[in-house]
Amino acid sequence: MYRAVPFAVAILASLLFGYVFTRLSWRISQQRRFAYKRMFWMVGVALLLAFVVSSNALSISFIHSGKVPTKDPRLNPPHLLHATSENVNWLNYHDDDMHSGYVANEPDPHRLFRLWTTQLGGAVYAEPLVIGDHVIIATEEDTIYSLSAQTGRIQWHTSIGQPVPLSTLNCSGTIDLIGITGTPVYDPASGLVFAVAEVTGPKHLLVGIDVKTGKIRIQRRVDVPEMQPPGIYLQRPALALSHGMVYIAFGGLADDCGQYHGTLVAAQTDGKGPLLSYQVPTHDSGGFWGTSGPVIDQNGKVYEVTGNEDHMTQYWNWDLSNAVLRLSPTLQLEDSFAPANWRMQDTGNQDLGSMGPVLLPDGYLFVAGKSGDGYLLHADALGGVGGQAATAKICDGLSLGGAATVGLTILVPCSDGLRAIQVEPGPKLKIEWHTLPQIALPPVVGGNTVYSLDQEGTLYAVDLATGQMITQLALGFAVAHFATPTISNGRLFVGTSTGVVAVGLA
Repeated sequence: MYRAVPFAVAILASLLFGYVFTRLSWRISQQRRFAYKRMFWMVGVALLLAFVVSSNALSISFIHSGKVPTKDPRLNPPHLLHATSENVNWLNYHDDDMHSGYVANEPDPHRLFRLWTTQLGGAVYAEPLVIGDHVIIATEEDTIYSLSAQTGRIQWHTSIGQPVPLSTLNCSGTIDLIGITGTPVYDPASGLVFAVAEVTGPKHLLVGIDVKTGKIRIQRRVDVPEMQPPGIYLQRPALALSHGMVYIAFGGLADDCGQYHGTLVAAQTDGKGPLLSYQVPTHDSGGFWGTSGPVIDQNGKVYEVTGNEDHMTQYWNWDLSNAVLRLSPTLQLEDSFAPANWRMQDTGNQDLGSMGPVLLPDGYLFVAGKSGDGYLLHADALGGVGGQAATAKICDGLSLGGAATVGLTILVPCSDGLRAIQVEPGPKLKIEWHTLPQIALPPVVGGNTVYSLDQEGTLYAVDLATGQMITQLALGFAVAHFATPTISNGRLFVGTSTGVVAVGLA
């Protein structure tokens, strides 16, 4: 569109030049008229070329600056930065199966500002998804919403059932009304958003919802027989999807009430076939509760991390508590890792599974936990007890939630401030920088900027290379434990205690 303007000006200028020349040429001799004709064509061609070059230069300047004029200054102010990437979708937790949380072609801001706020009534613990113009929000009221990415207007909303009051479960916790807690996942093949809702019963329902209409296309219960009673299980980790299967991880509630066991369940995306499952063979606990959930490699292998055993561990041998597990696509256990001090971590409430795993280039996997220690593993040979490729003290406090990665750089959420960790030859882990203590929730990365939140709802932007603060924005709402932003097309979307806020980059 913008290139057409200089072209039209060039053509009009050439026609005007020709008209003036024609009028004047009748007043001069025929011999000179021929010479002027040649000069006319040369000047006209030169004029046309000059405008074409200026058109290209103008277009290139728009592309490299990332600033594209828009028609609606209320939604997209002239100073709003836009991404040039065509990938505007965010389909699952931290964007991809490896949970990198990184979008390369996003602009770097000097300032953050609110674009819109939509109040939904229920708390949002799940990370928002973005599919085209649909921002998908799951709430603890067992309702899934689709909002317009441009305006925040509700496009559709679907209620799954009645959420479960925490008081009815005889357990303590941080979620008063339990509905949809784990981050959903979108399946491009079927066009369905998959989520797990805890509803009155209590029971856990897997639903597949049409992203265009909000209609429920698939619904089935995913409490396998080993999960009894269902009320002591919480579906906190994000869902994962691979090769036509949705993977669902379960742990316990905050005070681990009841004798639960960490359980993974897999269901086909067409709603057919039997449920597949794997349960950790601990005497008790060993739950999957890290919010980022399972990661899946290119071969469909599933990686997840268990939490601690109960406090009687000193009486028995290791039984896959505080462990990284690798399972086949059909949930057969293939390999495992645990720190050499797993027993101390068990008895000291030092869950390795407080932060989910991330896959890295060169066949590495990284994980950290409540102890503050980080472990670099070979994904195809996890190493058993004490078999890590490298380890280092990462956090002075706890590591909680989900990390982000840019190549071999790992952004780790520590309770005393984000850390940037570099995997160096050897291999070894090196801390590159850390932020102020309050910048502690799971990060994402857009371009050269790292985004993270504090519990009060302030969004921070820091430089990826140095960790230095660039800017910050108070959203005006508190956020849930382990809340993490979503990035798409020059915007950020943040779930809050009552809805969602969209943030622009300037």
